[in-house]
Formats: sequence, structure tokens, C-alpha cells
Amino acid sequence: MDFLRGKCQQSTRSAWMALSRPFIDFCIWGWDNLPRTVLVYYANFLSSPEGYFHTVICNAREFRNTTVNSDLHFISWDNPPKQHPHYLTPDDTSKMVDSNAPFARKFHRDDPVLDKIDSELLFRGQGMLVPGGWCIGNRENGTDPCSVVGNITVLRPTAGVKRLENLISSLLSTENFRPGQCK
Repeated sequence: MDFLRGKCQQSTRSAWMALSRPFIDFCIWGWDNLPRTVLVYYANFLSSPEGYFHTVICNAREFRNTTVNSDLHFISWDNPPKQHPHYLTPDDTSKMVDSNAPFARKFHRDDPVLDKIDSELLFRGQGMLVPGGWCIGNRENGTDPCSVVGNITVLRPTAGVKRLENLISSLLSTENFRPGQCK
């Protein structure tokens, strides 16, 4: 099949992705037949979300050079063959943070690492929401900082925003952006 000539690198084959509105319009309205042809091809695949959009975007001339090679996840894989992620534990916390990735997987239900992420990275108290920039109350004696609401238009970024900025800057850098695109 002609549309299989251009392939994404294997590391881009993830079911998690962010797709632009113009690309989704292309997939829905399909001003050429590529999205429908690829959809028919992937209809009987076991993990079609891990290949469908990648195949379409890497074979559509107008979108091929718009890809960023990251799903923004920290995953600790089995080694080899990198088919099954390890369950993350508190011992993985520093590696997760150092990756700058805003998402991670795989966790056991109610694992202590989730409490550590809540308290140390998200500043979320037990039974509370993650506080937003509008939360101006204090945390004394377990008080919910969101019990006092400030100006909802003011953003106060935390260290996590700086880590995400570093990741995005790295992904879009000259040495990573073009080499990580469809081949």
C-alpha cells in the first residue's frame, strides 16, 4: 500500500497524543481519501489507536512536518523488549520529576507514590482538590487553601510549569524537533 511508505519512528507509536484542529478536520472531512483508506486498513488491528493517526499524519504532505515525537508520559519499561511498563513506586519519583513529563504511568491502585505526587508535586491535601492559582488561603492545620478565593484571572505558576516549559523547549529544539518527525 502506498500510504505505508512514510512511517513514524517507533517511539511515536503511542495511543496518547494531542491532535490539532486542522488535522482533525482533515481526518473528518478528508479532502483526499487518505484518512478513510487508512481507517479501513486499521479496522481489524488490535491496537489501532497506536497507529492510525500516526500513519495518516506521516503520509499527509501538509501535516507530515508538524509532528512532535513525545506523548508527554514518563514510563519505566521492561528491558527488553519494552512492551510492558513497570509499576512506578516512590523510588521512581525523582526520575519522574527529572523527566519533566506532565504524565506518568503505570501505578498500582492506592500506591504511596500517588500520595507523594499529590502532596509534593501538586500540593493537594488529603480529600482536597489540587489548588489553583486563585486559592489564597493558608494550609495551617490541614486547612483547604481554596476555602479563600482570590482573583481567578491571576496565575501563579509552580515549579511544575517550569519543568513543562523545559520539556516543550527541548522537544521543539533544533536537535530534537526535525529528527524526531516522520521518516
